[in-house]
Amino acid sequence: MPLTATAAKQAKPKLKQYKLSDERGMHLLVKPNGAKYWRLKYRFGGKEKTLALGVYPEVSLAEARESRDNARKTLREDIDPAVARKLKRLHQLEDGTNSFELLAREWFETHMSDKSKSHRDRTIRALERDLFPTLGNRPISQISPPELLAVLRKIQTRGAIETAHRAKQVCGQIFRFAISTGRAERDPSSDLKGALKPTQTKHHPAITNPKEVGKLMIAIDEYSGTATVKAALRLSSLLFCRPGEIRHMQWNEINWQESRWEIPTEKMKMRQPHIVPLCTQALTILAELELETRGSIFVFPSPRGLSRPLSENGVRTALRTLGYDNDSMTPHGFRAMARTLLDEELGYNVDWIEHQLAHSVRDPNGRAYNRTKHLLQRREMMQGWADYLERLKEDALRLTLDPRERETCSEEHQPSAPISQIEAANFRQGLH
Repeated sequence: MPLTATAAKQAKPKLKQYKLSDERGMHLLVKPNGAKYWRLKYRFGGKEKTLALGVYPEVSLAEARESRDNARKTLREDIDPAVARKLKRLHQLEDGTNSFELLAREWFETHMSDKSKSHRDRTIRALERDLFPTLGNRPISQISPPELLAVLRKIQTRGAIETAHRAKQVCGQIFRFAISTGRAERDPSSDLKGALKPTQTKHHPAITNPKEVGKLMIAIDEYSGTATVKAALRLSSLLFCRPGEIRHMQWNEINWQESRWEIPTEKMKMRQPHIVPLCTQALTILAELELETRGSIFVFPSPRGLSRPLSENGVRTALRTLGYDNDSMTPHGFRAMARTLLDEELGYNVDWIEHQLAHSVRDPNGRAYNRTKHLLQRREMMQGWADYLERLKEDALRLTLDPRERETCSEEHQPSAPISQIEAANFRQGLH
């Protein structure tokens, strides 16, 4: 006969514990101290076992029967309900220690330590402002694509479309980190391709008109700021590396014997070592600058201390001082300037240009080229580029003269040829 709620409530303790039976193996165990426990007897693997279903009255008769039915369903699937319960508790415990925020912070400490301060600050700000408030306490293994999309669209709704895309990218890295460490099985961000509004492609403002480039070279030569910033400006135009690579250039990376700058893997965006052939003009600039900054590991140390590199706004501010605002020329614009003119005006092989820009260039078989690919050709190209900039500067200078003076200037003030690499080395040696 089934147990009733009234019988369960009125059951009184006795000198010894006793049971009030219900249906399908469930009973109420009444202890001498008056405590009452729901229990289920079942057989699994040829052995009789008991499963706790809760304490009365916290767990009612109806609730106990629901737990009993779930346990019996588990038995029908040939699973021990006691083992299933232990696994569930274990997963709950793991979920509590594998929340999105905990995994995100672990990923941040592991993978962002070598990134620039501005990049780290931007990333942690996006996590703390846009992702943690909603996803922070969620078990990372339980976050679904629709749940993640809702968070990203909230960012998008306020008009921060690029921020939403960056947040999606960061989430993908965190989920893949969780997968690699065994705390998640899939990356829900991979299902969101095309779910966000597309970003508007922004090109870094750059000067690509040869006459205007000549004027820019004159302005750089006339820059009256510190020698360090002026040298950074000049090398930015000659070497067209990424601004961060220029700022973090170190003296031990300069190979004077081979006349090249050897940038290690950890400093490169594509995580591949890179070689920058140094033209004679660049060698001269470096040789002169070494007298100014030889006390620092950095070629361009910060004015605030030799142990720090030049700030990311150093070259940008110098350009503003010269009259070039964010809509006309940026530090990154030197790359676009070189990419355009080397191809369209000087006709250099596009592969050589892309390799020198340290873009991800692959051969017909899909393999990434190594850092020495086309090195001889790139060395010639870099010297040709430096000489071309000098010619543009001289052409611009002549245009600023009175017409009557131009003929005299062309005869008496021909641009001097750049010094050879041997002369540059001798010059550097003479400085010491």
